[in-house]
Amino acid sequence: MTETRRLTGRLHVGLPPAEAFRLFTPRGEQDWAHGWQPHFPAPAPDDTEPGTVFETSAHGQHTIWLVTERERGCRIGYTRVTPGHQAGRVTVRLTAAGDGSEVEVTYQLTALSEAAGRHLADFADGYDGYLRSWEEAIDALLATRG
Repeated sequence: MTETRRLTGRLHVGLPPAEAFRLFTPRGEQDWAHGWQPHFPAPAPDDTEPGTVFETSAHGQHTIWLVTERERGCRIGYTRVTPGHQAGRVTVRLTAAGDGSEVEVTYQLTALSEAAGRHLADFADGYDGYLRSWEEAIDALLATRG
C-alpha cells in the first residue's frame, strides 16, 4: 500500500523576502544545495515562469519538475515526479521576519510503490532535520558573501 504525506516546516533566512526568493528558484538553489544542478530541456530565460520544466538528478534520483506558481518575493510552487518513486508538490512561501525572512516549505508527496512508501516515511521522520540542513547551508553561503 502506498501513501501520501504532507510535510510543512520553517526555516529562517537572513535576507528580506525579495532577496531570499532567488535561493528557492531552480537556478538559485545551486548556490547552496549540494548536488543540485537543474537541467532545462527547453530554453528557460526565467526559471520561475509557471510552466517551466526542468530535471534534476540529486541524491541519485531523476526527478522532473514543473513550476506551477510564482509570486516574486512571496512564493513559488512546483509539481515534481520521480518516476516509479514519488509524485507531488513543493511550495515555498516567504514572509518578512525582522531583518530576514521566515520560509515555510511544504512537501505533499505520494509514494508510487511500497518501497517508495518506506522511503517517504523516513523522509517524513527526518523532515525537520532536512530543513535545518537547508538553513545551515544558506547561512554558510550568506557568511561567504560578508
